[in-house]
Amino acid sequence: MATPVSFAHVTPADRPPFTVAYERKGAGEPVVLLHGIGHHLQAWRPVCDILAASHEVIALDLPGFGASPALPGGSSYDLPSVVPLLIAAFAELGADRPHVVGNSLGGLLALELGRARAVRSVTALSPAGFWTPAERRYAFGVLRGMYAGAQALPDPVVESLARTALGRASLTGTIYAHPGRRSAEAVVAETRALREAPGFGPTLAAGREVRFTTDVPDLPVTIGWGSRDRLLLPRQGVRAKHTIPGARLVRLPGCGHVPMHDDPALVARVILDTVHQGASWTAAS
Repeated sequence: MATPVSFAHVTPADRPPFTVAYERKGAGEPVVLLHGIGHHLQAWRPVCDILAASHEVIALDLPGFGASPALPGGSSYDLPSVVPLLIAAFAELGADRPHVVGNSLGGLLALELGRARAVRSVTALSPAGFWTPAERRYAFGVLRGMYAGAQALPDPVVESLARTALGRASLTGTIYAHPGRRSAEAVVAETRALREAPGFGPTLAAGREVRFTTDVPDLPVTIGWGSRDRLLLPRQGVRAKHTIPGARLVRLPGCGHVPMHDDPALVARVILDTVHQGASWTAAS
């Protein structure tokens, strides 16, 4: 059974207040989960129970996505603005230097949080920012197409498509290797989340010049990449490894861009391996 969504009202010292939605379960060292652009915290539900058996798990809706409202008027969605907001949200939630796990945009944010030394370990699944200019244009074009499709299709059409495996593939085949395994309800919910995300446009615009080019030293970092990622191609994982030489690069066989749904057990194991390494580093320091 899903944990009810709660809301945290965050008041940073030097920025306007904002609100984030979150789900929380389990006990132990905190593990924070960050979804990708246009998605929502429910993306993590296939792995939450596994992680919560040994850790406190906090899945966030990023500002402007899912149930989290848009940032206050005039606020930027670029990395230098959003990363401090996430650190403030962690503090509000009582999660001191959590282990952080992110997918796509969330993976990029997780790496930036690692670079800021605000977390104990980083697991980044198909993180953004390791693209060439051509690969970025391709990915952004696909994302814009998905967003336009979600805008154009009324709920009854989405619900009808989601009732068949072929329809679910047409709606979500870009991000899952096995879209037919998704439930109709989940596909409808995530299509609606994409359609209604006020943060989608400004986040995409802020990402036009983004590339992750710096190391994340002295911190356990794992980069996982689905072998069937059709949005951010697997070769980008090799670039990520060159950029962060100390990172562990893990291939996720048979997984797409959002691997938590394609192979929850594998993804949970990769996360827990990194978290345990981070706990060991913290204890030794």
